[in-house]
Amino acid sequence: MAHLLLLSSPLSISLCFFAWLQGFLVVHGNTNLTHSSFTPINRDLYHSSGDLMEEIKALVFRHPDLLTFDTIKSRNKGYSAEIAVVTYCRRRQETDDRPKFRILLSFGQHGRELITSELALRILSILSKEQFLPNLDPATLDHTLDKLLIKMVPMENINGRRIVEAGDLCERRNGRGVDLNRNWSVDWGKKEKDYDPYEENPGTAPFSEPETQIMRKVAMSFDPHIWVNIHSGMEALFMPYDHKNTTPDGVSSHQMKSLLEELNHLHCQRRCMIGSGGGSVGYLAHGTATDYMFDIVRVPMAFTFEIYGDGAASSRDCFKMFNPTDFGTFNRVLNEWSAAFFTIFKLGPNHLGENYSKASVPTLDKWVSIDEYLDGYLVERSSRYGKKMEVLELGMQEIRTYFRLFLLSSVLLLFMFCSRISKGKCARPIVSAIAL
Repeated sequence: MAHLLLLSSPLSISLCFFAWLQGFLVVHGNTNLTHSSFTPINRDLYHSSGDLMEEIKALVFRHPDLLTFDTIKSRNKGYSAEIAVVTYCRRRQETDDRPKFRILLSFGQHGRELITSELALRILSILSKEQFLPNLDPATLDHTLDKLLIKMVPMENINGRRIVEAGDLCERRNGRGVDLNRNWSVDWGKKEKDYDPYEENPGTAPFSEPETQIMRKVAMSFDPHIWVNIHSGMEALFMPYDHKNTTPDGVSSHQMKSLLEELNHLHCQRRCMIGSGGGSVGYLAHGTATDYMFDIVRVPMAFTFEIYGDGAASSRDCFKMFNPTDFGTFNRVLNEWSAAFFTIFKLGPNHLGENYSKASVPTLDKWVSIDEYLDGYLVERSSRYGKKMEVLELGMQEIRTYFRLFLLSSVLLLFMFCSRISKGKCARPIVSAIAL
């Protein structure tokens, strides 16, 4: 019996191994089968990141009287990023842009949301009159656009987008795994119970990422009246706040909600969710761009738009969940949301009312750190005098270093001065009151 057990031990080990191997192959086979059922990027509908940016550059080249194209680069701890900023302005001979109503739009903050960058291209094509919206009178449109200065970031997270194009269709983070919409300073780093470190990695510190550093500089210098951060995953029109289940107090909250309700009625057929991001989406988000724009940059109207979502898609079928996959839906989304943005262009100044003129002049209540101020100052000067945007990088580190050295040397000099006075007092001869 013992002999039989000895013989059976290697046999049982072999059987266990083959059973495990069979199970692994079955699971692996099912995994491959599941992955093969994931919806791939439809190359007939969607541009590659490179092709999309080339199309935008060509559009700018054909319309130099309306559009300009700038590339801003930044680097932090070995990681580099660049962001293209397209500026639209009619009557470009009017160099002082302060009297105009300023709108800042950001697309493609999450790599997997390809449809948002396609919308950016569509809006730019309409602005340059290479495409047209139905039921939109050209004369009325020209009158509206005369009052506006629009800056658009077609693809904020180009490094993350390239990862998606390489096959990781669920990637939303940037090139080193940070969620750019958790890397801003308002309530940064707080983690909810359902916190997912893969999805919501906020980075090592606020503005640790070159992409958010660039966007902060653009926002601080441009000082927009309206900010919209465009995403996909659902259909919604969000206003602050994302990090708490409430909306702001006061007139601005009413103005934002009024505009969103009108957009919902005109373009969403009332199917879009409206309210604060934190109170509507089902979870709180900390360190978001929109909360920063409203609380720190003091943008009077700050929004996050979600332009598409397939609720029936598997949570692992990310391309289908976040992007239309057929031509009809693709075109409908672009048409509806392009029209929505042109409604914002038309109604935004009216809804802002008296705040429009007040917001045209920078206010003293926008207190920021010395780094933020200097960053914004350099962006504004480089834009106004036509210098290259590389000035953002050339002097910033030196300025910060000299400023901190100045503070340190001042403290050291004060310490030395106090020490010298103290020693001088101690060295004085003591005169005794008692006769010797």
